[in-house]
Amino acid sequence: MRRAKLDRIDLRILRDLQDDGRITNVELARRAGISAPPCLRRVRALEESGYIRGFHADLAPEALGYEVTFFALVGLDSQSEAVLRAFETAMRAWPEVRECHMCRGPHDFVLKVVARNTAHENELTEQLTAADHVSTVQTIQVIRTAKDAPGVPVDPETAAPAVEE
Repeated sequence: MRRAKLDRIDLRILRDLQDDGRITNVELARRAGISAPPCLRRVRALEESGYIRGFHADLAPEALGYEVTFFALVGLDSQSEAVLRAFETAMRAWPEVRECHMCRGPHDFVLKVVARNTAHENELTEQLTAADHVSTVQTIQVIRTAKDAPGVPVDPETAAPAVEE
């Protein structure tokens, strides 16, 4: 996928969309200092170039009955590519697993998981422990979250522009 070279306007658009995905194109253009039609063209180009992966609503887990968030540190009995991919495929199928990261260090994966309550957390942990090739599972329950910022820092004034490929 060809990546367009980013300028300050593109970076401003990216930052503002990341902060508020429901911002109108007119307001986005105003903040970027351009008119609405070229702003919309830039947003589409940023999507096509892969800088914008999608848009979503930030839902409140508690309001939907998920009162517990926990992280699971998972070790596998093999690091063969087939085993790693099979585990990733299995985790994609679990709706409660919201993030799955393969990592370097003492654990093979870190998962972010939501559960309805502690009993549900225990159930999910037991299922995870019994999953193919899982040798160790350590869980860490979240007490409260002080920061939950999606995406990456984007500063149009200091960020180095991406190089064209």
